Amino acid sequence: MDQISKAFANFILMGASLLLVVGLTACEKPGPAESAGKKIDETLDKAGKKTGEATDTAGEKLSEQGTKAGVVIDDSAITAKVKAAILDEPGLKTLQISVTTVNGVVTLSGSVDSRSKSDRAKALAGAVAGVKTVQNRLVVTPPQ
Repeated sequence: MDQISKAFANFILMGASLLLVVGLTACEKPGPAESAGKKIDETLDKAGKKTGEATDTAGEKLSEQGTKAGVVIDDSAITAKVKAAILDEPGLKTLQISVTTVNGVVTLSGSVDSRSKSDRAKALAGAVAGVKTVQNRLVVTPPQ
């Protein structure tokens, strides 16, 4: 019996070893689950790249909009500062002078009663920070 037990144990050991070798060999070959997992990984990688590209594009567009908004804010601030400078000037504050600003270009329109007041309004507008140029469209109409 002792010899039969040893033979049986060897038989079991050889069978287990054979199953182990067959199992390890099977692991080297990709099965359906591994193929599916690989495809999922590839799809997620592609989706991640596309999401990154979309995020970059959206970021660029937001930056462009922010720049445009910054110009609008700067133009409004310039207009307000030019109007304040004109109102602070004793000879100009009672006159009808309109101020508009687009991309740092200030346009003065309306009427003044002398060339010197027109020139003074243009000089005040040109002295404001952020003003690129001043278009003086003020009309000189002598007082009646």
